[in-house]
Amino acid sequence: MNFSLLVLLMVVGVGFVLVTKGLIVVQQGQCIIMERLGKYHRTLSGGLNLVIPFFDEPRRIFWVINSVVLPILKIDLRETVLDVEKQAVITRDNVSIDIDAILYIQIVDPLRATYEVANLPVAVAQLTQTSLRNVIGEMDLDHTLASRDVINSKLKLILDEATDKWGTKVNRVELKNITPPREIQVAMEKQMQAERERRARVLEAEGDKQARIARSEGIRQEQINIAEGQKEAQIRQAQGEALAIKEVAEAKKTAIDKIRSSLGDAELTTRYLVATGYLEEFGKFTQKPGDKVFIPYESSTALGALGSIKELLDSGKIGKAEFSSRSSRQAENLSNT
Repeated sequence: MNFSLLVLLMVVGVGFVLVTKGLIVVQQGQCIIMERLGKYHRTLSGGLNLVIPFFDEPRRIFWVINSVVLPILKIDLRETVLDVEKQAVITRDNVSIDIDAILYIQIVDPLRATYEVANLPVAVAQLTQTSLRNVIGEMDLDHTLASRDVINSKLKLILDEATDKWGTKVNRVELKNITPPREIQVAMEKQMQAERERRARVLEAEGDKQARIARSEGIRQEQINIAEGQKEAQIRQAQGEALAIKEVAEAKKTAIDKIRSSLGDAELTTRYLVATGYLEEFGKFTQKPGDKVFIPYESSTALGALGSIKELLDSGKIGKAEFSSRSSRQAENLSNT
């Protein structure tokens, strides 16, 4: 009885082991490479899979788990990040720089990723380092620092083509750090400082130039406005003087017409006007009561008309109100001399 129970327990145990070993659950986004008696048999995809225990065994593969390369049974088909270690690279102008990168890679063919390369992450990392040295070696330091996108594109093209036979796709390459030597960094900082100072001086000179242009434009416009104002003032002044001369001439014409109508004789009118002109001019020399004026002999004949003016005044043809008191007194004095 005890022996039968023991056999039954053994059969149950073996059955349980066979069931547990024969049923494998694979998660979505993963797969397992199964070998039967050491030879590739099939690839287990997501879900419940039935295998023959002790005959079918999974094949391990090296892959990146949390940035660490480990041997695994279940191959992760999702995109993962591979960190490439820092290395010293020499540029075309013989400058040694430290550079590292990260790769975004994905297994697209688990069979080739398992059997075409022994250690896929290490192979990809080493290939990245050698390709990075080749790409950087063709570029100067300044070009290297300013052309990250160009370097990333070149590396992606090279790595994607090389890893195709390993069933792996390189989706993206990014350079993390590019570190030149300390003395180069100091020289670059000095160069950048000098460049900033140069730009500041250029901007200052440009601003001074614009300011000078603006000031000169303002002075020019001011001078134009002043000249226009002076021109307008002179025009208005000339127009005013012309109008005044016209008004004076009209007044003199009216006065002469009245004098001629009063005298009734053109010759006598002429003599009257000449005499009054002499009176006005000689009146300017006698500003004080005691002033004396010496008249040249040549001018005495012109003063002969003053007697006629006295006769006109006495006859009443010309009213004394038409003369100023000073002019009438000068006329009487000159006529008595």
